[in-house]
Amino acid sequence: MGRGKIEIKRIENSTNRQVTYSKRRNGIMKKAKEITVLCDAEVSLVVFSSTGKMSEYCSPTTTLIKVLDRYQKASGKRLWDAKHEYLSTEVDRIKKENDSMQIELRHLKGEDITSLHHKELMPIEEALQNGLASVRAKQMDYFKMLKKNERLLEEENKRLTYILHQQQIEMDGNVREMENGGAYNNKGREYPSQIPFGFRLQPMQPNLHDDN
Repeated sequence: MGRGKIEIKRIENSTNRQVTYSKRRNGIMKKAKEITVLCDAEVSLVVFSSTGKMSEYCSPTTTLIKVLDRYQKASGKRLWDAKHEYLSTEVDRIKKENDSMQIELRHLKGEDITSLHHKELMPIEEALQNGLASVRAKQMDYFKMLKKNERLLEEENKRLTYILHQQQIEMDGNVREMENGGAYNNKGREYPSQIPFGFRLQPMQPNLHDDN
């Protein structure tokens, strides 16, 4: 009695699923090696388990990158960016672009323009005019900022000068008051705070010698 046909579906039991994966993986790796030896074929095989573990096989006469490159060319499907695939081509492209920019820069400086035609000079002239307009606009912004700062500095200088003048007036008044040593009445006239001894008035008393 033959073995029954196994239904192909996901194995729910994790242990059984892992055992089956290991057996089938080893079997497919064996088949890849056999077809490489028997048929002189280039085989590359990559298998990832459900846990992310990778297993791979590649024919001894080739590499995985070479096989993928042949697959990409044969199928027309691009597996990665052309910048990474053809790095030398990208370097050449950047070099040509840089050379072109260097030539354009020399033309903007007025160098190597004798061989240029009128139509080729027109965009250069337009670029220079736009650049000059941008420079002049930037200069005007800078001058406006300087004028604004100058006006603010003048106002601050006037304020500080006024404060210093007021302080000087106050100091001069204090010095005069200290020099005079006197006080001022309500009318603003000064009178001595102390009367000299020789001019003090004595109290009136009767003559003690005039007893008769």
